[in-house]
Amino acid sequence: MSRIQLAINVSDLDAAVEFYSKLFATAPAKREPGYANFSIDEPPLKLVLFEGAEGGTINHLGVETDDAAAVEAAEARLSSSGLSTTGVDDTICCYAEKVETWVVDPDQVRWEWYVKTADADSMGAGDGGDAEAMCCAPTAAEPVTLGRRAVELAD
Repeated sequence: MSRIQLAINVSDLDAAVEFYSKLFATAPAKREPGYANFSIDEPPLKLVLFEGAEGGTINHLGVETDDAAAVEAAEARLSSSGLSTTGVDDTICCYAEKVETWVVDPDQVRWEWYVKTADADSMGAGDGGDAEAMCCAPTAAEPVTLGRRAVELAD
């Protein structure tokens, strides 16, 4: 079963966790400093919260799949339709090991197509740069490292 992912920037993580726990009658599946995620059964939704000054804005959207083959199929379909993707990468992002690909819409809304393969102890890959800036939370004008590739998210 695939489900839509909604990643939101929030200004007060504790207040947001309390609100969304009540809204969806579900406790967070994972809670880390500045980060929480929910695996909601009804409606099927992966809700991710990032704490920061830009609260109340969309961080990114995504589709969580059951396996890497679904990610690879999505990337092949997106690429063959003429959309620019990041390619498929194994990475650490949002306290999870993932297989993922990214695409950006005409208004710079970022979409992640991914499968979580394991839990991780850090927010990002930590390859010498600022791991948190590279993982799910870059500004649209910065080059972003996702796994092994550097991608320009803005024109």
